[in-house]
Amino acid sequence: MVEELECNKKKSIMWILIGIVFTVILTALDQITKIIAVEKLADGPFVLIHGVFEFYYVSNYGAAWGILSGKRYFFLIITIIVMALIACVYYRTPKTKKYSGIIFCEILLVSGALGNFIDRISLGYVRDFLYFSLIDFPIFNVADCYVVISAVLLCILVIFVYKDEDFSFLSRKTKSEDDADSKQGEE
Repeated sequence: MVEELECNKKKSIMWILIGIVFTVILTALDQITKIIAVEKLADGPFVLIHGVFEFYYVSNYGAAWGILSGKRYFFLIITIIVMALIACVYYRTPKTKKYSGIIFCEILLVSGALGNFIDRISLGYVRDFLYFSLIDFPIFNVADCYVVISAVLLCILVIFVYKDEDFSFLSRKTKSEDDADSKQGEE
């Protein structure tokens, strides 16, 4: 029993480290693309496909389309809360093949939140540079891509792949408490 607990503790630490490493890599990629965008787009936009897609740098003091512009501290507080919640869920998520999609989404979501959080802390705004001019979509960045991809993928997983009972790991009850409850229900 002690050896099993020791093994589970080592496995848990290993998965925490894996999550941190991938989050650092993805966040660094986001930050590097933002640095390149600032340097390369200082003289104006670079049109990749005329009328469809271009690299167009803007300093965004709000959310999409500048919504809530100037609400820096609001975004900082919300981001801290969201990252803390995701970290708690990541810790509780079973580290098995069955949950690899959710684990990927958690890492991607935290990486996106952290990438924009770093901008807001260090600069007071977010650096955006990807623009779909065809549909006049808000200018966005790699961190935003992480957030959107993880949210869409998570919705697909929750709707089409997992069942309600697959999320029992989020319950505060332990397995032994769940077993006791189910036995009481049978009586």
